[in-house]
Amino acid sequence: MANIREIQSRINSVKDTMKITNAMYMISSSKMTQARKKLANTEPYFYGLQGEISRILRHVPDIEHPYFDTRAKIPKEERKIGSIVITADKGLAGSYNHNIIKLEEEILAQPGHHKLFVVGELGRHYFTKHNVEIDTNFQYTVQNPTMHRARDIGCEIIRQFEAGELDEVYIVFTRMENSIQAEAEKAKLLPLERKSFHSMKMPLNIHRKAIELSPSAEVVMDTIVPNYVIGMVYGALVEAYASEHNARMMAMKAATDSAESLIKELSIIYNRARQAAITQEITEVCSGARAQKQKRK
Repeated sequence: MANIREIQSRINSVKDTMKITNAMYMISSSKMTQARKKLANTEPYFYGLQGEISRILRHVPDIEHPYFDTRAKIPKEERKIGSIVITADKGLAGSYNHNIIKLEEEILAQPGHHKLFVVGELGRHYFTKHNVEIDTNFQYTVQNPTMHRARDIGCEIIRQFEAGELDEVYIVFTRMENSIQAEAEKAKLLPLERKSFHSMKMPLNIHRKAIELSPSAEVVMDTIVPNYVIGMVYGALVEAYASEHNARMMAMKAATDSAESLIKELSIIYNRARQAAITQEITEVCSGARAQKQKRK
């Protein structure tokens, strides 16, 4: 009987765990849908900024601007490289955090002086433990990405790039290709590369008017490029947020399915043990009755 009680206790424990994993699946599903909707609502604006930068470069091909300065004279070993790394605040999301950290470690292995701007508690703890220089002013979580937060991050990155504290800036995040596939990705924020705008394909529904640069193309770039960089940061934050919850959905679904399978197996074991116990009790009763009958004789 003790064995049966142990099996029943384990079944109840697995059922309680399954309730939690199922609830986490539903919560992540709702948050992922909200994030994708938020990104879809803002994409036309940033596609418009990309299009305008592309048009300026096409109409003024000889424009020289600090945001396009590759600082080629600085050797690789002396270049100051900054990385905005977007991880989750917690685990239970499969390989989501591992893939981001692995990609950033590949960047850190390259020559140069590296500096990290980490968004997300899990990544911050990991790199701090491994003695990697982290900008301590970046105490941001990944929950509820907003344009205000993206503007704070983008403006700080731009300030350090303009001041010469950084020569290159990358953003490492997870892009969700579809509901079952997401890839860790590295995107270059600064300096901007002309070829990326020349080869850029814009959505067909983006409306364009005649271009007029006033007072000059350089001044227009001074306004457009920071907003474009902020837009890229915001897009990465939302993409990472959606990817995290998509990964958590998949992990929780797998955990729930495993729990259901385990409950079925335990139920079979429980029923067999219960039947064996009942059979044992019947056998004992029959044996006792037979013994009493023999005594009477």
